[in-house]
Amino acid sequence: MRIEEVIKDKIGICVSGGLDSRTLTRKLVDLGIDVTCFVADLAQPDEPNIKSVASKMAPCGASTVIVDLKNAMARACFEMIKAQAMYDGGYWNSTGIARAVTVRGLIPEMKKKGCTVLAHGATGRGNDQMRFERYTNVLAPDMKVYAPWRDPEFLKEFPGRKQMVEFLNKAGIEAALGVKKRYSTDANLAGISYEAEDLESIKTSCTIVKPQMGVWPEDAPDKCEIFTVRFEKGYAVKINGKKVVPLKAMLDANLIGGRNGIGIKNALENRIIGTKSRGVYESPGMELLGYCLMQVYHAVLDRRALELFKYLSGLIARQVYDGRYYDPTTRAAQSAIDVFAEFANATVAVELYKGNIHFKSLTDCSASLYNEADSSMEESRGLNPVSSQGFAEIQSVEAKSLAKAGQIKA
Repeated sequence: MRIEEVIKDKIGICVSGGLDSRTLTRKLVDLGIDVTCFVADLAQPDEPNIKSVASKMAPCGASTVIVDLKNAMARACFEMIKAQAMYDGGYWNSTGIARAVTVRGLIPEMKKKGCTVLAHGATGRGNDQMRFERYTNVLAPDMKVYAPWRDPEFLKEFPGRKQMVEFLNKAGIEAALGVKKRYSTDANLAGISYEAEDLESIKTSCTIVKPQMGVWPEDAPDKCEIFTVRFEKGYAVKINGKKVVPLKAMLDANLIGGRNGIGIKNALENRIIGTKSRGVYESPGMELLGYCLMQVYHAVLDRRALELFKYLSGLIARQVYDGRYYDPTTRAAQSAIDVFAEFANATVAVELYKGNIHFKSLTDCSASLYNEADSSMEESRGLNPVSSQGFAEIQSVEAKSLAKAGQIKA
């Protein structure tokens, strides 16, 4: 879609306060378009004062609406943890799920302001352009989507940061190229993604990243920290003995996991559009709570249930990554996960040490299938070892048949 196709519409722009956001906003204002900026408050750890985004956008000539989506983001984090929804390289889908929350939260506010177009600053080579587009299409099919970084005219006028800085300065808006960054960041409550610039080379170490939610393991304390969490139906309801709501749980887990160097991962992932992308992801709270919940699942799910759970987990992860969080397929998979999570009630204790999570104990798990007596290698009142003889003989029938038929290739 080109700018002339939306020039008579009222446009709602998703902004971050950065160079791209300010350039796009000012350009549209100069063209005489009715523009309102929208900011999603997702408890971004790299934005201590979300109101500063509005201050950065003010000189561009459009008003800014800040929408509080912190609780919605926290609930979405819990859904990802419950489903163990990790994508390539163990990436916790922090950016993917944030786009689902952002678009769903901003569209009603845009409509209140009379906006008929959603504009975003996502690049034409990445995933977010597809996520913004699809979520707008499914949640507000009557709205148009304008992506300036796919508009040939916009790209021609602003091929790089230099041209954007010059444009803003001519408009009396202070902007500078600044020191070239080694990577770009995108943050929300679920985590921070680090990508682009130097990280585009897979010859570059992931350790060039300076964590913002925690530390690298070598910089973590030289002593273990005990962490306990109580789960009910797959949701964390107590941390270290204190009741928590989703937002508080995520903030606490981020803090505790972060200071112990938990949850920093390097990933070479498969993008929606078919290319591969290299990124470094920091998700201390997701990793910590996710690990603890998985210990519960291992206790309460039988072998077939666990196999199905893992399949559904991967499916949901791909759906979220692809911008399909609200699709029927995702909802159906989540409903199945809820069946398994109904039994995920337990208290888990772990020890955190320099990037590692060590299991300590699992207690108060009424639905646990684990029976020490049955699995013991020592004498016990559990399963009678002699009983296994019949099972072994039954299995031998098939094994010997395959061998005699010449179907076994050793």
